[in-house]
Amino acid sequence: MQNLKDKIGFTENGPALASPAEENRLREFVNLKLAARGYAIVGDETDYPFLDLGRSLIANFQEKSRLLSDYLCPADASIDAFLRDYLGSEIMAEVFPDSGPLLPTSPLIMERHGIARMLSLPPDKDEFKSSILSSYRVHQGVCHNPASDRRTTEGVFHVAEGGLPVAADKKSVPKVTFARLLKQALVPPSDIMTLPFTGTSEEPAKVFVSLLLRPILAPEVPGVSPEKSMETRFFAPGNLVSNLDFVESIFGNAGDPYLPDNDARLDSQHWSGHTGCVILAPHLVTLKKKDLGLPNVADATELQKRDGMCWASPDELYNDGSAFKITCRDKRGIIVTIIADNYYGYCKKEVKTQLSYAANLFGNAEEEHAGGAIAFPSFDLGEDFSLSGYSRPVDHKFSEVISRYGDIFTLQPEGYGIDHIFSNIHYVPEDVHIDLHHQLLTWTNADGVQKVSLQPGITYVLPSGYKVEMMKPSAGQRWRLIGTAAEGTFCHKPCTVSGAGNLRFRSLSRTR
Repeated sequence: MQNLKDKIGFTENGPALASPAEENRLREFVNLKLAARGYAIVGDETDYPFLDLGRSLIANFQEKSRLLSDYLCPADASIDAFLRDYLGSEIMAEVFPDSGPLLPTSPLIMERHGIARMLSLPPDKDEFKSSILSSYRVHQGVCHNPASDRRTTEGVFHVAEGGLPVAADKKSVPKVTFARLLKQALVPPSDIMTLPFTGTSEEPAKVFVSLLLRPILAPEVPGVSPEKSMETRFFAPGNLVSNLDFVESIFGNAGDPYLPDNDARLDSQHWSGHTGCVILAPHLVTLKKKDLGLPNVADATELQKRDGMCWASPDELYNDGSAFKITCRDKRGIIVTIIADNYYGYCKKEVKTQLSYAANLFGNAEEEHAGGAIAFPSFDLGEDFSLSGYSRPVDHKFSEVISRYGDIFTLQPEGYGIDHIFSNIHYVPEDVHIDLHHQLLTWTNADGVQKVSLQPGITYVLPSGYKVEMMKPSAGQRWRLIGTAAEGTFCHKPCTVSGAGNLRFRSLSRTR
């Protein structure tokens, strides 16, 4: 199991703030990774003695990497096999005639928290700029500004046909179009492949970076069920290594996907059986509809016309040149998403979307943002109230409250109770009469008629659980009595999207 520092950058005592010596060791480790891949290191080689000492070890690793250049880790192999079966032999032969892997091969792996952050800026400069990103070193760490900081979701969500049904508010995309988008996603332009850490070098490294996540699908219920998590693979061109830093800081780094210890298939107790994949490809917004296999408007179906999955002019850009994300998935439990943008929010939300997908297939788990509220109906009682005055018989007695819950309140001489913990909660007899006009509560017991002053800010609880308060709803309105039912209605919300007015639980003073 990874420690907290490698997983989320924290220790048991809080954030793991790296000392200058530790930062230098991490920089040497990053240079070692670059040298092992055949790239030039950043800085003076004499500052990193282990590089010279381990030269033969690095050469040995480079040769093994060359021989295993097409080898996919277990998670990637599952995703690759799914994509081949999903697209079918005909589309595979048309779009991928060379039969190479359908995922980036030999990416630079972010196997512990902090590597992605280190790689997001050159060590000898405080900024890095490209056509899609501007990054700056600040006192708190790093500040990243994507070229397009989108907030809208209109026209963004596209779903490939042939899997699970496509919702009416999503755009349905032909399989061949998804295949061609995937092919282009694997060959980004050279400028966005540059790794920022090497941005000031004479020969900057141009490479894909990757990350393994294990976001939690269902928390552990002690004695009932263990924690369950899915696995998600992230791939990004070198420019977007900061996106991996962002998502690993939220969901945690799950380590090197090539190591058996991190293979979800060998962790049947905690793996939910679902695998996700996210590929960042902001350059896809420049592709044309015609080149992606979409039909001319004259040959398009009504659905394709509605979703814009056709063209009238050969120069029309896919999705009008705007950012989008396209997903393919079916009931087998593997979901692959290509995001044609570098907006950080889409990366976070896509992991949550894939968790929702897994929750639906797994069962006995809630989607992201699921929850609910217990709603207690309240009523305006006017200025005079007595529960015993209603036709319904009062079958809850204050004597029963004393015998069952006498240890939670202090019984007063008048025959009512004040809560030990919350002094603004008063327990009153079943025959209480509440008179707002005279600001009195009255009832009769063995000692005769009892009278207590009615006060704002006090909740009076009858033996049935019915609550009465003296309230002034808003400025300019008169005081009145407000009654709240003892039994609430559970309003379950199975799912919603972020920012859609989520229901929240109301904080109650005490539940009995």
